[in-house]
Amino acid sequence: MNGQSLSPHIEKLNQLRQIFPEVFSEGKIDWEKLRITLGENINFANERYVLNWAGKSDAFRVMQQPSTRTLVPVREDSVDFDDTQNIFIEGENLEVLKVLQKSYFGKVKMIYIDPPYNTGNDSFIYPDKFSETKEEYQKRVGDKDEDGYMTGEGMFRKNSRENGQYHSNWLNMMMPRLYLARTLLRDDGVIFISIDDNEVHNLRLLMNEIFGEENFVANIVWQHSIQPKGYSNIFSNHHNHILCFSKTSEYVVNSLLRTDEDNKAYSNPDNDPKGPWRSGDVRNALYRPNLIYDIISPSGNIIKPCSNGWRWSKETIEKKIQTGEIIFNVDETKIIRKIYLSNLEGRAPESIWFAKDVGSTRDAMAELKNLFENPPFDTPKPTKLIEKMIQLVKDKNGIILDFFSGSATTAHAVMQLNKEDGGNRKYILVQMPELCDEKSEAFKAGYKTIAEIAKERIRRAGKKIREEIKREVEKKKGELNFAADDNQAETQVDTGFKVFRLSESNFKQWQQPENYTAEALAEQLKLFIDPVAENADLQNMVYELLLKSGKDLNVKIEANDGYYLIDGNDLALILEKVDEQIITEVLCEYPKKVIALDRIFKGKDQLKTNTALQMKDAGVEFKTI
Repeated sequence: MNGQSLSPHIEKLNQLRQIFPEVFSEGKIDWEKLRITLGENINFANERYVLNWAGKSDAFRVMQQPSTRTLVPVREDSVDFDDTQNIFIEGENLEVLKVLQKSYFGKVKMIYIDPPYNTGNDSFIYPDKFSETKEEYQKRVGDKDEDGYMTGEGMFRKNSRENGQYHSNWLNMMMPRLYLARTLLRDDGVIFISIDDNEVHNLRLLMNEIFGEENFVANIVWQHSIQPKGYSNIFSNHHNHILCFSKTSEYVVNSLLRTDEDNKAYSNPDNDPKGPWRSGDVRNALYRPNLIYDIISPSGNIIKPCSNGWRWSKETIEKKIQTGEIIFNVDETKIIRKIYLSNLEGRAPESIWFAKDVGSTRDAMAELKNLFENPPFDTPKPTKLIEKMIQLVKDKNGIILDFFSGSATTAHAVMQLNKEDGGNRKYILVQMPELCDEKSEAFKAGYKTIAEIAKERIRRAGKKIREEIKREVEKKKGELNFAADDNQAETQVDTGFKVFRLSESNFKQWQQPENYTAEALAEQLKLFIDPVAENADLQNMVYELLLKSGKDLNVKIEANDGYYLIDGNDLALILEKVDEQIITEVLCEYPKKVIALDRIFKGKDQLKTNTALQMKDAGVEFKTI
């Protein structure tokens, strides 16, 4: 364990090495061997279809730089920390995505993000000052004011249309995040991205490059407003886009529940025991000469074929007549095909979503007004919009990630939908502690950052949902068919959330000396006699070590006298003290791996040697830091 985040490009190289070991020479790809292996399927020519922009290669380098940072628990901001499986993370989202790589690689079912639209007026984070060193970038990412909030000077600047790299700046911001996000998705995972006309064209091309154009699912048009704008000589714009891509072909779109509106065309005029039906087409869409034949009615009438031929063979139509799926009209001059409502499993989602069905921005503001007297956020999304995306995912128990959290609509939607359909979905939200404008309603209401708004929205939405469930349970108690199990309904929806904050590592990081002198090197080595950082916290170390061991943030942590057990007996941590009894107790748990701080063995060299031998004999992986 080197203390760094998982690098996706290293994982891809390892995968390539498994598939094509013959193209590697001295640990690197031999491009000539790769060309020979792939034959005509590889193109080294400069003239080819490709999306390119200023700073693209540097953006890749930023994405590939591993992170040494960690996440620390913030219990005082959390709700039901020890019982909930929902997570809210405060921190710069590129760094957070890197930190999550080992623990959540291939585990997320759905991602929804609502990134900056690059309208020319918005400001967004830039990890792409490519002239700076890695250390300068990391320092800038950590720029905080005296209260610990991210400073605008360090993190944000306006990306105006007059900027010569207007689109490039936005692409440089989006590309690393989308690349890292894709690695977190399950093979049957899916991502939805809200965007407007300013960058939808570039985003579609960028997604084609990262996810593959074969994994494009839909470009959903959402009617975000109804009221016409009173400007003349321009179009009144009422829509945004939601681009949907799957990680692989394993994703299957979930059918939506049918509504009364969907079923209004179905009836049962002939009292068919199979239930309501509607008539369907019997003609072939293409010209099929082998399907051109006459049909004889029960009274002997001859029904001539359609110009292209019938939809089925003569034998198939005769069977359908016998089963009643095909009937004749009253004068037996034509046949009618029955499509039964009972045979339909839901309905296919459509690519245009109307405000009356999924809400508008005005509806979203009304939702916030139900939670806050003065809505502290200007551009929320309606929960129904996010709920509909989630409903297109078959798994009701999956993880949903949103790393542009904003006002935390995604968390609200997940909890609300779990209440409605009995699901057990979990969310991970990421939001930078971006300072609110001092003139904003949010700041006047006491919220210093957008992250504070998001956390308060989750608390209030969770409380509202719990109250709704309680009222529903009380109502059921008055009904004759009330069951005892209904008392448990209030506890079935997880309305809590764990808060974590992006932080510096609890362990010292090796710094390359500016001058490679013996004195400078000796000074650096002296610092690493004890690698634990000066302000390290025990609980924070536990979470950092479990993250960097690939454990997720909801893993079970059992605190014992002198050691911690993580995920049952999968990992043991010895961080405070050590003696023979503690080592014996740890070994009795049969852990797969044990990590201990080297400093607790100070003055106990024999114990350390014996511990290493005992662990080896027991088949336990043992590491000291």
